[in-house]
Amino acid sequence: MIELTPSQIAALKLARDGDLYPQPANKWTHENATVTYAKTDQWKERPQKIKSVTAKTLGELKEPGFLERRHLDDDASKDVYGITMAGKMWLLKNK
Repeated sequence: MIELTPSQIAALKLARDGDLYPQPANKWTHENATVTYAKTDQWKERPQKIKSVTAKTLGELKEPGFLERRHLDDDASKDVYGITMAGKMWLLKNK
């Protein structure tokens, strides 16, 4: 059984919601991610942060096969990453 850190688990859950695209400052998040607001916040006073993953965490999840590159022809630093079936199964069993 592979043990993951809380940041790796959060990254895996983020990848489960959609593919991860490269962003500035060595971060990865969903394509066209924008600041959102809670549905109950009618005046939009408290924006919710855009969730992102560091390149280090992304690399740690690639090694056991939880994340994979989507377009193998592109440059690895600019490629899109998505969750694999192994990553989905780990989330089902553990969290």
